[in-house]
Amino acid sequence: MIGRIVEVADDRRHLLMHRGFMVVRDTEGERKELGQVPLDDIAAVIANAHGLSYTNNLLVALAERGAPFVLCAANHNAVGMLLPIEGNFEQSHRIEAQIAASQPTHKRMWAAIVRSKLEQQAAALEAAGAPTAPLTALASKVKSGDPENLEAQGARRYWTLLFGPEFRRDQNAPGTNALLNYGYTVLRAATARAVIAAGLHPSIGLHHSHDNNAMRLVDDVMEPFRPVIDLKVWQLKRNNEDHVNPDTKRALVRTLYDDMQSDSGATPVMVCVQKLATSLAQVYIGQRDKLDLPLPGLPLALASALRDE
Repeated sequence: MIGRIVEVADDRRHLLMHRGFMVVRDTEGERKELGQVPLDDIAAVIANAHGLSYTNNLLVALAERGAPFVLCAANHNAVGMLLPIEGNFEQSHRIEAQIAASQPTHKRMWAAIVRSKLEQQAAALEAAGAPTAPLTALASKVKSGDPENLEAQGARRYWTLLFGPEFRRDQNAPGTNALLNYGYTVLRAATARAVIAAGLHPSIGLHHSHDNNAMRLVDDVMEPFRPVIDLKVWQLKRNNEDHVNPDTKRALVRTLYDDMQSDSGATPVMVCVQKLATSLAQVYIGQRDKLDLPLPGLPLALASALRDE
């Protein structure tokens, strides 16, 4: 079953647990109940409001189920995330293998992720009617560890091809950048849950190594799926929806439920993320040699919607 991404973005909300449900109540007026979501159905909760309140019992219940609780800043970027600390024997075994993995293994896995990301970026450009050759050429040249930093070279070309020559990726800018921030926050929450569920430690990355980043592996694993968010933002922008609001948030969340092509056939994006994280754990413990990456191409529903516009 695919869990639900729940976003709460109203300052006058109170979240609490009651008999296995997350209950949403209005904190003003009659304090009426606005809705209930079964805790076992939740993949992640995104708190995107500064006046939101919640109970400790709810946070404990979410952590027990491995569902991240994500705190957002004013620019819609994630600034904090509550994750579980309890594990089991299998998780301990996988984390030990993760720590012991050789540098060549890390470099080989990172190269596969970079190559997949460049291929997905090329697919996004193709859907947007932009040239794909610069990205496909780079994808074919990726070597172990990406020593030439082709990922960064691809990003410089990709952003201007997708959003125009004047676009600059700026996390503190409004409009398109804010939409990207929010989409990545949703994707990061889903990826964090997948990494934890796979029995891996989110701080031990393949490539990301910033001292202040406690989610290094999460940021590694989510890379091939960023273009899905990018293209959805491009579609929203083309439809004159250039601001973060309830409609654009819902559109970005729904993207994770669209099907991508994989070796197993059409598979939801969120499940593809889970399969990638699990396959990485299996590489670490010697059960497989390659990562389970999505095949090049767009989520099927998004591609169909673009053709119909």
